[in-house]
Amino acid sequence: MKKDEKYMRRCIELAKNGLGTTYPNPLVGSVIVYNNKIIGEGWHKKSGEPHAEVNAVNSVKDKSLLKKSTIYVSLEPCSHFGKTPPCCDLIIENEIPNVVIGTIDPNIKVAGNGIKKLIETGKNVTVGILESECMELNKRFFTFHLKKRPYVILKWAETQDGFIAPIIHGQAQDDIKKRKPVWIANEFSRQLVHKWRSEEQAILVGTNTVINDNPKLDVRDWEGNSPIRIILDQNNRIPKNSHIFDNKVKTIIFSNLANANNKENTTFEIIDFKQNLANQILKALYKHKIQSVIIEGGTQTLQTFIDENLWDEARIFIGNSCFENGTKAPIIALKNIKKHSIGNDTLIISRNND
Repeated sequence: MKKDEKYMRRCIELAKNGLGTTYPNPLVGSVIVYNNKIIGEGWHKKSGEPHAEVNAVNSVKDKSLLKKSTIYVSLEPCSHFGKTPPCCDLIIENEIPNVVIGTIDPNIKVAGNGIKKLIETGKNVTVGILESECMELNKRFFTFHLKKRPYVILKWAETQDGFIAPIIHGQAQDDIKKRKPVWIANEFSRQLVHKWRSEEQAILVGTNTVINDNPKLDVRDWEGNSPIRIILDQNNRIPKNSHIFDNKVKTIIFSNLANANNKENTTFEIIDFKQNLANQILKALYKHKIQSVIIEGGTQTLQTFIDENLWDEARIFIGNSCFENGTKAPIIALKNIKKHSIGNDTLIISRNND
């Protein structure tokens, strides 16, 4: 393995520690190398807190070595004042002579300006080391800034015979909240879903999912932040005592009725449900600066994003049971497939490169 690639891989490893906690900032890792030895490293942990380069520099015990070192960073150092000072200035002030960068920052506030500033001050700058890996690391950030929409992950569990929910007989609407979930995936798959929720900025479900299941849409079986809740409720049919109205987590309700009132942690967005629904939703989420969303159902909601070809990943669990009838799973043309076994479940992950 080439020397620069070895240290850039370490940057990527470090950056992944911030998955789910850095929004709206990207994932960034940094290492500082002197005489073929790492003398400092760090990653960006949370928006408003020090960036990866700052943490790496601060971890170096003998600061005099910085003048003879190389700093590696997975994403172009920032050159503007945000919640923290520019990292370019930090590199310049510490007289670090060599800078190796994984990929250019797509954010228009940076977008090559950091590299330009470093070169203009006499730094030896190398760009594009493990570029594709560094872009994959920040697939959410890149999608948000280049496509002007969140990174979209579709997720559902289906039976061997292609159903995502059974037909429930003999229960009145008032008893729905007392109904126990009918699990298709096993407990390990369900724990993985909670891990995923902690990694994405938002979670989206449709009206029937909320009415039928009264979900909390939070993170329980994993350590991490609960995502922003995105709910489709065209005609404001969801009962006001549902968990999604508890104001515990930021919640955005999409409706076509203008008589809904915003609350402290709940916002209503008015859209036209009759055309280009997925596109309207993603435009609104972009306005709310949401970089990623995991869509968990139901079939109609998932199918809307599939039909408009507005999805980046599909994560599908195939359980070990059969329902024979019920709600059919979404119809999707899968490509770039990877399969994983989780106990007796099969997890299919498909990437959409269109």
